[in-house]
Amino acid sequence: MPEYETKIREIAKGLLEDGKADVIIGYKKGSIPMVNEPVLIRDPNNVENLIWDSHCALNLCNYLTGRKERIGIIANGCNSRNIVTHIVENQIKREQLYIIGIPCTGMIDHRAVKRAVNDREILAVEESEGRFTVRGKDFEKTFEKKDFLQTNCAVCLHPNPVVYDEMVGENVKIPEGINPFKDVEEIERMSAREKWSFFADLVSPCIRCYACRNACPLCYCPTCFVDESDPQWVGKSIDPTDTMTFHFLRAYHCAGRCTDCGACERACPVGIPVRHFTKKLNKDALDLFSWEAGLSLDQRPPLDVYRVDDYNDFVE
Repeated sequence: MPEYETKIREIAKGLLEDGKADVIIGYKKGSIPMVNEPVLIRDPNNVENLIWDSHCALNLCNYLTGRKERIGIIANGCNSRNIVTHIVENQIKREQLYIIGIPCTGMIDHRAVKRAVNDREILAVEESEGRFTVRGKDFEKTFEKKDFLQTNCAVCLHPNPVVYDEMVGENVKIPEGINPFKDVEEIERMSAREKWSFFADLVSPCIRCYACRNACPLCYCPTCFVDESDPQWVGKSIDPTDTMTFHFLRAYHCAGRCTDCGACERACPVGIPVRHFTKKLNKDALDLFSWEAGLSLDQRPPLDVYRVDDYNDFVE
């Protein structure tokens, strides 16, 4: 999206030259196609490295926690909602930020594309309106973007920034008829035994690398519960019980806070759809507390507050 890139670079350069930001947090081309990298830019002459396309899926809020300087940051729907969460949870101050808002049409699932070309090496990728073309040593294929969206992007109801200082484009239209919890509802209809078997099979490939945790913009505890040694809450082996415990506890840590940005799934080296854990809790937060994370700077997550009309049937 060249028009977005031009505008992003103009804004970033102006912020740095005018002294309104000490650093710009954005994306640059990755070392391999379809996997862009985060970049921190302090020199106005380097803003030409900033890009925006359908491969900017990594959540930039990982680079906000605890920073003291003035920051310019690129934010689509996912990033902006996590920025709100960071502000509400006192990880960053709103006045430190200049948020460059970008309407998002979704990110491409690079693993799905690799499968579609039979795992052949992709050397280049080009985007056009609603399509993209991948090229390798002996092949060239063009695909419809809508058929290769990340699973979270395919059901996203908040593609536009919820908070920003400047927008680089017009808001995208939110598709009608999307049910973001269709897969959760299918699991809810299972028996207890079927549910346990489903999740056991789901996490069986897990190698406990913690890529999902490290990629998650909400995992900023000084010491993660899996790294505690006194007391040791959970073992660090690939024992099935320890593995299941890790995934369930991590999901509950994100309850009422997860924006379904998909960073966890994209980072998983063995392709586990770990969003199945957090999406159920997102659905419960919406059904029971009318809450979606990161939509308001003036409200705290439901597990942070008490109201006399809170759902409490599970207690009674």
